This record gives sequence, C-alpha cells and structure tokens, in this order.
Amino acid sequence: MKRKTTILFDLDGTLVNTEEGITKCVRHALAHFGMQETDRKKLQRFIGPPLEDSFRREYGFGAEQAKKATAVFRERYETLGVQECELFPGVEEALKAFRAHGFSLSVASSKQEPACRQILERFGIAQYFDTICGGRKEENISTKIQVLREAFLRLGIQELEEVALIGDTRYDALGAREAGIDCIGVSYGFEQDFGEMEQAGVVGIYDSLQEILDVLVQIATV
Repeated sequence: MKRKTTILFDLDGTLVNTEEGITKCVRHALAHFGMQETDRKKLQRFIGPPLEDSFRREYGFGAEQAKKATAVFRERYETLGVQECELFPGVEEALKAFRAHGFSLSVASSKQEPACRQILERFGIAQYFDTICGGRKEENISTKIQVLREAFLRLGIQELEEVALIGDTRYDALGAREAGIDCIGVSYGFEQDFGEMEQAGVVGIYDSLQEILDVLVQIATV
C-alpha cells in the first residue's frame, strides 16, 4: 500500500453503529408484506448495500416489490430509524488524530446523503469531513462505485493511488476496487465473512481506526 493523503470513510459499520435503526426498519418493511424475520444475521446483511438490491437478494422480491419495500423502510427510517444509532467507541478521537496528521477526510456512503449528514451532525463529527457524499435518489446515485466517483468529483481527486476507503464489508472492498483505490477494512463492523472481504480486494483488516492511522503514518514516513 502506497502513501495516502485522502481518506474516505464508509458510515454504517465503520463510523456509526446503525444496526438497531436499520434492522427495525427492515422488519417494518417486511411486515407490510405480512412477513417476519428473526434471523439477526440476515437482517444485518441490509447494512451497507442499496436497499432494493438487498430485498431482492434476501427475499427474492421483484423490482416493483423491492421498490415498495424500500419506500416503506424509508417511511420509518426518516423519522425514527435515523435516530436509533450510536458512534463506535473511539471514532471522534481517531478523526481528530487523522486530521492532526494532515489527512483529508470525507464520507462516502451508500446511505442517503441527508441521513448521513443528519447522523454526523447529531454526533458532532460532521466538522471533520471535507465532504459528506451519500446516495441521492433524485440523481440515481445508490451504489458504492457511484458514490465514490461523486466523491472524487467533489474533491477534485486526480491521483487515485493517494486515496483509500475505510469500510467494513465486501461491498466497500468491491466498490473501492472498481473505483481504482485501496480499501482498508475494520473488524468491528457488520461483515460476517472476512474471507469474502479479502477476496473482494481489501488490503488489510484492523481492529480500530487508530490502528489504521498508525499504519498509514508509518507508510508516510518510510
């Protein structure tokens, strides 16, 4: 891994533990169709990827059914679910340390951008990011690669080898690989199979953001 100057962060499972809000909203959407789900791991698989894709993958929904399920999900999420989350321990301290070492920081999440901003402002950490880039349904931006390309555009990024995405799932690793940047994984998020994350191209998996910072600083001084 080469020296990095710009660090992009996934949100769900990397900066913020959003499991409670997302899984409750998935259950809410399934209830609309007379369905119930008690398997926590299956519900966790909704954290990260675009919702319509997840409803199709996990329950075999057709395009229209998945679209409706997503709309019902968002009805609850935008009022209640967005509040049902918490920062992972040590996140703010790590962001301060990244900044102190001169890294440019931004968010690149598949979650809808207004929700990303609302969550980050609620916890008082929006100030650490140069841009907060998320999904925007009005512009048909939903996948990780689309969000990453939008982040590159906003930040005026020219040298991709100087950029890394920090994330917690194979979807982060796949999106980063498609975008031509490195993905660094965290072990405390929602990925259930680190082997698949490694196969997707993650360059390393660490137990904390501070560990990642230590590695990046070491690389920068070599």
